[in-house]
Amino acid sequence: MRAPAFCKTKCRINDWSVENDSEIAYDALKVLVGWRQNEEGASVLRYVMLFLLGLAVLVPGITQLPPIDRDEARYLQATKQMVESGDFVDIRFQTEPRYKKPIGIYWLQSLSVGLTGGGEDAPVAAYRMVSVVAVAASVASIYWLGQAMFGPAAGLISALMLAGLFGAGFEGRLAKTDSVLLLVSILAQGFLARIYLAGREGTKAPASMAWGFWVAQGVAILVKGPITPFLSALTVLFIMIFDRGNGRKWLADLRPLRGIALMVLIALPWLALITWKSGGAFWHEALGRDMLGKVASGQESHGAPPGYYIVTYSLYMWPFGLIAIIGGTNGLRRMFTDPRLMFCVAWYIPLWLIFELIPTKLPHYVLPVYPAVVLLGGWFLSLPPGDLPRPLWWQRLLHGITGFGVVVVTLGFSVIAVAVPIYIAGNFSFWSIPVVLLLLMACWFGLGYGLELSPIRRVLVATLTATTAYGLMFSAILPNVDQIWVSQQIADRFEAEKACEDSVLAAVTYHEPSLVFLTGTNTLLTGPDSAANHLLKDPECAMAAVPDEDAPAFLTALSASDARAEGGEPISGFNYSKGKQTSVRLYRIVGN
Repeated sequence: MRAPAFCKTKCRINDWSVENDSEIAYDALKVLVGWRQNEEGASVLRYVMLFLLGLAVLVPGITQLPPIDRDEARYLQATKQMVESGDFVDIRFQTEPRYKKPIGIYWLQSLSVGLTGGGEDAPVAAYRMVSVVAVAASVASIYWLGQAMFGPAAGLISALMLAGLFGAGFEGRLAKTDSVLLLVSILAQGFLARIYLAGREGTKAPASMAWGFWVAQGVAILVKGPITPFLSALTVLFIMIFDRGNGRKWLADLRPLRGIALMVLIALPWLALITWKSGGAFWHEALGRDMLGKVASGQESHGAPPGYYIVTYSLYMWPFGLIAIIGGTNGLRRMFTDPRLMFCVAWYIPLWLIFELIPTKLPHYVLPVYPAVVLLGGWFLSLPPGDLPRPLWWQRLLHGITGFGVVVVTLGFSVIAVAVPIYIAGNFSFWSIPVVLLLLMACWFGLGYGLELSPIRRVLVATLTATTAYGLMFSAILPNVDQIWVSQQIADRFEAEKACEDSVLAAVTYHEPSLVFLTGTNTLLTGPDSAANHLLKDPECAMAAVPDEDAPAFLTALSASDARAEGGEPISGFNYSKGKQTSVRLYRIVGN
């Protein structure tokens, strides 16, 4: 068997026929949409087509997947309450303040819900469209940055890689902040890169780059606080330390004084309003408990030792982790001779190292730095054969570990596609077969094996096979495993059996946020005694969802008032938030 082209001794691209950037780029565009090289408006059309590609690979599944606990469901419910109440300043989950994140994502989701016309009854897809659009825009944005830094071929390869990443495909289907944060981070870093590289070339970047940078920072603060400003500050600091011999005059092109004023102007109005409305509780929760709490210790059982993101890299960068790491290690070796590579390394390493040292860890925390290695992967594949030096031992070690990680993730995804329907639902899904085949194809092309294709075509095939696999997983396999969607089952049963239009459900110990979103803001998350009182106060309409282990205490509380409740058929499933099986029945009072 021939070794993958990525792993040749001199890291040559081998038989991939790389001639020049423009030829590869236009060849890829012809593959995608069939336009001619000299067609008017082709430049704009490239962005449009890449954006549409991002939409096409992300939409499958956003309608079929029920709300996912717990983070997404909390965002969904908080936005739903904004739409219900018309209060677009305060953030609440039922009666509890939700001040861990700023207002930006809730505004965007409220706008999306409003555009659909669904109001408080809008389906979950209306909320998720914000993330879908954000990732699709990220695909177009990284092409904008990549073609400016490394040429149109590298830009297009980078865009296709980002569209095919599992991290983008997963986060892009969830109604959370991370997809929007990815977009604003790419834009902010893109403007910063253009300013830095113009300064290194002895020219002055257009003023629009500086204003775009600060607008992106202001929006980023409203989306997820200081993450993107911190990312950009670390990038600048890294460059100042390691690129000292080339002056710092380019920093003046950022227009820092007026720019910071613009950033503050964007973020300050809501921050002032929420400070007044919450009595300062927002800052205590967002900075004190959430941000500083994560720095001090592992929160919500998400603590992990350093090295966590080395392990999860192969997951979120699948199937292009190997391409990106080869580009990254070679970029690291050449960064002192190429400011473009210096910038990408400065984008990735500082924030990654800091997140490795912070006790609280989740795979998506480092999502804003992955575009840097995606760009380096695009740069690597756009190089002519033989343009890279022989890899050093540490490069070969990292490349080997990453390639192994890509294979492990592929096998893990394949096992999930086959085993979840069998072991949780008790049946085999036909869709598991094409999903496994598509996963293997994406891995094969992502590692550099396969047919003799040009780099751009190879990346395109890997992206299309990977995203098709994601789409089938999220639209045809997982949504049909009813046993993992306990909240959806309870909500469907409640809707079918409730006696009154305004019936309110009380949930005993099963307190998943998705249940509140699905059954209504008035849903009571309570214990056995309070649930019994709820039924006694409204015996005609009230209902209670009670797990079997809590049924004795619940029925005992009812019997003290000489009331009798009747439970329906059990709703059995797997509560993935707690990692255990559960069985829930819906009760109503049937007589004395």
